[in-house]
Amino acid sequence: MSATAPAAPAALSASAPASVVKEPTFTVQLHGTVRAKFEYQPDLGKSRFEVRNARFSLSGQVTPLVNYKAEIDLSDEGSIKMLDAYARLNLLQRRLRFTIGQMRVPFTIDAHRSPHEQYFANRSFIAKQAGNVRDVGATLAWSFGRRVPVTLEGGLFNGSGLTNQKDYWTRSFNYSAKARFRFAERVNLSLSIQKTHPDLVDIHMYDIGAYYENSLWHIEGEYLRKNYASEAFPGVNVVDAFVCRNFPLRSRALRQISVLARYDYMSDHSTGIAGAGGVLLVDDPERHRVTGGLTFSLGLPFRADIRVNYEAYFYRPTAEPDLSEQDKFVAEFMVRF
Repeated sequence: MSATAPAAPAALSASAPASVVKEPTFTVQLHGTVRAKFEYQPDLGKSRFEVRNARFSLSGQVTPLVNYKAEIDLSDEGSIKMLDAYARLNLLQRRLRFTIGQMRVPFTIDAHRSPHEQYFANRSFIAKQAGNVRDVGATLAWSFGRRVPVTLEGGLFNGSGLTNQKDYWTRSFNYSAKARFRFAERVNLSLSIQKTHPDLVDIHMYDIGAYYENSLWHIEGEYLRKNYASEAFPGVNVVDAFVCRNFPLRSRALRQISVLARYDYMSDHSTGIAGAGGVLLVDDPERHRVTGGLTFSLGLPFRADIRVNYEAYFYRPTAEPDLSEQDKFVAEFMVRF
């Protein structure tokens, strides 16, 4: 939903030219995403309903050069979170963009997707555990190239997260950088790096990912490596690979059915928050996961989708997985407006 407010009329003098260039209109766009789902874990015989997201955002432009966005999630698994709050300056016909505020850092492919853009009901390990970072800072992005469009983006961030801003000061910012290439309008390649400092040691992450897509197929693969300074914790390897096949329909009620399959993997993972004695512990034990699913699009894809997935997890016998990280059936209704 969008609205416009006309600019104030310019005052004209007797000597003013007959034609006056008016300031472009101020725009406001309201968007929202609601995701509600049902989950059943057969091994435990337990189930639940959950509102995963209830996001609302305001975005638009103030002048031809200045954009803004503010986004809040009223139910991020039951919690209220302020997500995005930034101002953006566009230069050189929007090829050069400066953004300052609170935002998702430029890193990875899957972790950068909004909830309505996700292909599965639950995020990959890259998007949930390893590469999911929002922070306060500033970025600079430059887009160029015609035959091979390229976008280079990098930024500096506090490292304080979303809520610890008022009294947070640092001698060393976190950083993140990402390069995106688009070949033949079908193939996308992404390379990114990131440095964080969640507690006592620096963490350096490196990510490479690519996908191919057309109207019927989306094939994607991504690999992330996470290294901890001073060998405080063994390096983490994370993999995400999936394929989606769309079957368009002529029905007005059901526009498309998509068949999806995903494999993802994560070795023993630490968030970087030290435990007793300053030692990094395993927060997420090593696991493999295979996901199969169907998506029923009641309108345009990623607008009104019913996602039905089954997730099978594979752990070593001694692992103690979290309650929500086990085999489960998921049915989700996602609406984007």
